[in-house]
Amino acid sequence: MKTSLTGIKPTSTPHLGNYLGAIRPAIELQRGHAAFYFIADYHALTTLKDPKALRSYIYDVAATWLACGLDPQNTLLYRQSDVTEVFELTWVLSCLIAAGQLERGHAYKDAVAKGEAPNAGIFNYPVLMAADIILYDADVVPVGRDQKQHVEVARDLALRFNHMFGEATLVVPEALVTEAPLVPGTDGQKMSKSHGNAIPLFGPPDELRKAVMSIKTGSERLEDPKDPETSTVFALYRLVASDAQVETMAADLRRGGYGWGHAKEALFEAVEAEIGPKRARFAELRANVDELDKILTDGAFGARKIARPTMERVRYAIGIDRHPPRELKSTIRIKP
Repeated sequence: MKTSLTGIKPTSTPHLGNYLGAIRPAIELQRGHAAFYFIADYHALTTLKDPKALRSYIYDVAATWLACGLDPQNTLLYRQSDVTEVFELTWVLSCLIAAGQLERGHAYKDAVAKGEAPNAGIFNYPVLMAADIILYDADVVPVGRDQKQHVEVARDLALRFNHMFGEATLVVPEALVTEAPLVPGTDGQKMSKSHGNAIPLFGPPDELRKAVMSIKTGSERLEDPKDPETSTVFALYRLVASDAQVETMAADLRRGGYGWGHAKEALFEAVEAEIGPKRARFAELRANVDELDKILTDGAFGARKIARPTMERVRYAIGIDRHPPRELKSTIRIKP
């Protein structure tokens, strides 16, 4: 069975766009993969400098993913910071990558283009991400097309390490490019908390309804025909409703006599049907941080059982350790 790895940055409370665009498709990887899910709390430090908020977001993320169907009995969910081996591997890999390659990183280039002075964490971000991937012998990493660069860096570093220190010491990961849907917010732009257009995921039903009813629509009269393909309401409905329901709404809009208020009500009901049953579980989990800590700690224990042998191979290969690890993979050819 192939191993997949998904990182989740805890920089805000997850909203509906996170659920539809990332959480729901990523959780599907539980089927057919040995799946790792880690909360990237050290990655969050590149932008988040509020310790109270970070602690809260970590629990928000953990409770959200568990409530949405992540099964801790068959997967590993853990904090990045609980697996210290990742930071040792980051240093080793940083000694194998040119500064010029890091200067081409998307986040660093974007910050420079905006006239910002990016911190060293943003500059080194791709190396820490590569260590996150390589440490667990991940075969595949699900990413959108805009994130493929991170897996390419990890591949480059694993190949370079193996060439320099011993073939097959590290697993060379593959990008599993997913066509994650673009989830529009209430203003029609990509849903984002920073844009102020997000629809809450686990807020109370009246808060959800209020957000849905605030979605911008056209000014057509009730009796006028309407184009569903240009509608934010319809785009969201397509992501949560059945094929039959989607076809019915599209026909109603095109025919006329069906208003945006009707469409928004149908959208609210469809979202509530999917999210409502998960809301109670989220509230239960979020209120019990001791249970969340136990799940995260158990996940980290399982992750470290894989991370330690990887670092033992790395330390011996680069010459830090004198004696080879007891369980050296038979396929590895460490250079003398």
